[in-house]
Amino acid sequence: MQTRTRARTGGRTLDHPAPAQFRLESVLHALSDPMRLRIVRTLEAAGSEQPCSVFDLPVSKSTSTHHFRVLRESGVISQTYRGTAKMNELRRDDLDALFPGLLDSVLVAAHRQDERLGGG
Repeated sequence: MQTRTRARTGGRTLDHPAPAQFRLESVLHALSDPMRLRIVRTLEAAGSEQPCSVFDLPVSKSTSTHHFRVLRESGVISQTYRGTAKMNELRRDDLDALFPGLLDSVLVAAHRQDERLGGG
């Protein structure tokens, strides 16, 4: 059984689940919140890791931190420190290997919903 991995940079560590620990219900829960889905969509569009500061979320800093933690603990994103910046990256390869097509389906559905409802 694989254990949680720790991303360590500059003395700070963050726990990340190993792919064998990903649970479909946790990933779906993480993707079900509009703010978390917004983070995932931003990371997908960027195609590379992004600092927390690029995400313009209409929530408090503590709520934003909570959303990033839920995404990280479910395995949807990885986070590492680079100096004082916390960098975020979509774990697309891991998600696609375990749940083929899931992330693409969710992202396409979110885009279609925006078009249908006049958002984004």
